[in-house]
Formats: sequence, C-alpha cells, structure tokens
Amino acid sequence: MYSPTVLDHFQSPRNVGDIPEADGIGEAGNPISGNQMKLYLKIDDKAITDAKFRTFGCAASIAASSMLTEWLMGKTVEEALTIDNKTIADELGGLPPTKMHCSAMAADGVKAAMADYEKRQVGR
Repeated sequence: MYSPTVLDHFQSPRNVGDIPEADGIGEAGNPISGNQMKLYLKIDDKAITDAKFRTFGCAASIAASSMLTEWLMGKTVEEALTIDNKTIADELGGLPPTKMHCSAMAADGVKAAMADYEKRQVGR
C-alpha cells in the first residue's frame, strides 16, 4: 500500500520539533480526517536554512511532513512556493488516491509559512 519511502519517513521521521525563533510558521489541517500540521522555517537571505514540523495524523501525513522538511532545506523562498501536493507525493514514491489529502496538507503548510514569513518581513 505504501512505498518504502513513505514507510521510512513514517517510521523514522526527520526534523520533528519546532524552531523557537522561526521566521515563518504555517499551520494546515484537514478537519474531516483530523490531520494537523505545524511547519516552522528558518530563513536567511531568502534561503531556507532549517525546517521542522509537528504533525498529528496518519502515516502518510507524518511521512509527507518529514519529506517536506528535507525537500525545503537549501531551497529559496521562490522555490518553496512552487511545491504542490503532486511534488510531495512524487518525492514519497507515490501515495494512494485516498491519501493525497496528506500531501495537500503539507503543501498548504508551506504556503501558510511563506505567507507568515512575508508578513513578518513587512515590519522589518
């Protein structure tokens, strides 16, 4: 049912936690499934230098969040805005159609974190 990559990220999630001095924080969730995600980003000179997450949800949600943080490291703000649920699912080696909402939640978390980052930049 799940790819080896999904199982690996679920069983050994990377970058779990939060960043106290985060430059952007995004929250996303699916009230129907109950999955919730909070994404923390550290951004220096328009490049993502750290990404951490806290996710409550199924194996696919945790795997999508974990893989997302790895994908984001070293990306520019502009590159991060290009990620979508298909990119996340593809990086995971695919997700069952009934679990695509998990990759969509992760993509929504990035968009929310980027919006928060941009809002914080206005005051600087």
